[in-house]
Amino acid sequence: MAPMTLSPVALAPSTLAPVALALDTATPFLTLALSWPGGELERAEEVGRASAERLADEVRALFGEAGLPFQARTIVIGTGPGSYTGVRVGASYALGLARVWGAEVRGVSTLESLVRGEGRQAVSLDARKGNVYSAVYEVSGGTVTATVQPVARRALADFEAETGDLPHWRDPAPSGLSLLRAGLSHGETQWALAYL
Repeated sequence: MAPMTLSPVALAPSTLAPVALALDTATPFLTLALSWPGGELERAEEVGRASAERLADEVRALFGEAGLPFQARTIVIGTGPGSYTGVRVGASYALGLARVWGAEVRGVSTLESLVRGEGRQAVSLDARKGNVYSAVYEVSGGTVTATVQPVARRALADFEAETGDLPHWRDPAPSGLSLLRAGLSHGETQWALAYL
């Protein structure tokens, strides 16, 4: 009797469980999130400039912790603003995974990962020399539902004067789940990276 030969079978994206991965390397934090039917998991760790060295292992560890095979149907990428190298590390990795997995990649501003709680709120990232990259969002259910003031570079003092008594999240650790939810809700399939 001849030995049986098994060939790997690639699953078409439409047959995969709706697993979604979010990743962002635009800030000093390596920000990740994963969602699947019945669960979600996130991780944000300050790694400075070590995103490139840590990204692949941390993504695999996240899938391992969730007990899922290493494959997603959708990948959400934080598009910045961020450092030139940092933003490109995450985007390159996401595009590589998407090609291998046959996954869709959606882009969302990194600033959407800074929101907390509910309601109208201001968010910003340091842009040096007294400036910030900032935006004002409406948030419901932990997801940005409307952009009140689009992402722009502004003087910090001017932005704080414009936003008055709104809650202002200034350089917080990003939330991978906020990024993931935004990407699944309204992420762009035709996206561009934004640099500091």
